[in-house]
Amino acid sequence: MALLTPDRYFSRITAIDIEADLLGRGYRAVLLDIDNTIRARDTHQVPRDVGLWLGRARTAGVDFCLVSNNWHSDVYQFAGELELPIVAKAMKPVPAAFMVALRKLKAPRSEAVVVGDQLATDVLGAHLAGLPAYMLQPLVEQDLPHTLLLRNAERVILGDRKPEPAVHMRQAGDELAASCAPAGAGSPSSSE
Repeated sequence: MALLTPDRYFSRITAIDIEADLLGRGYRAVLLDIDNTIRARDTHQVPRDVGLWLGRARTAGVDFCLVSNNWHSDVYQFAGELELPIVAKAMKPVPAAFMVALRKLKAPRSEAVVVGDQLATDVLGAHLAGLPAYMLQPLVEQDLPHTLLLRNAERVILGDRKPEPAVHMRQAGDELAASCAPAGAGSPSSSE
């Protein structure tokens, strides 16, 4: 069962604190799933907050390699738009694709973490490759039919485990709001 237990579980990628959860743990390389992890399966769009988070992480020194089971040409185009290396047709959970991604980033296993939205591919594959795995809730409920079947097994395995609270996100939002407030402005009204 440990092979299918994520090392950390988050609501979405933006709940991962770049400093504390990545760099502070020695992870400078992130092997990153695409569909329903950073790109919504239904619209094929990257949510704005996810795009901003990726930019902040790259600026902080985090390297990414996309690792996807998708074999369509659009994943290569997507990787090109993000200017990220990719290992497509990965056949996760087979660990070989994760090793290729590590070579592309010139990163040792000790400095890498896998981030994805599925237990049977991302978490299992990471653990078979000897890598830690951060699991995310999928961006949207729409998914491929076989993936939807696997989601039922995920619910059983995860049981009542809830994603870690994103306390740092709320604090960052409060700090941003405070820095944008005009000088001498009072606190906002609480008459909601």
